[in-house]
Amino acid sequence: MLHPGIRPGLQTGEYLDKVLTRLTLWGGLYIMASVLAAGNHSHGESAIPFQFGGTSLLIIVVGVMDFVAQLQSHMMSQQYEA
Repeated sequence: MLHPGIRPGLQTGEYLDKVLTRLTLWGGLYIMASVLAAGNHSHGESAIPFQFGGTSLLIIVVGVMDFVAQLQSHMMSQQYEA
């Protein structure tokens, strides 16, 4: 896999390490927050008539992120065609 401005070798390793560290950190924090939030809402009365589990929140967030990425891609392609 080639990235513009990133040469194979030590720079590539450092780049991939930085990207994977960010993804792992934010992914882990999201999973921890969703588990804690689901645990807090399971006790007592809930303000919403239904419960969101961690998996459903993950599906919603990934769906929204994919939609935004596709929207940005579409907007960029429209900009270059005009």
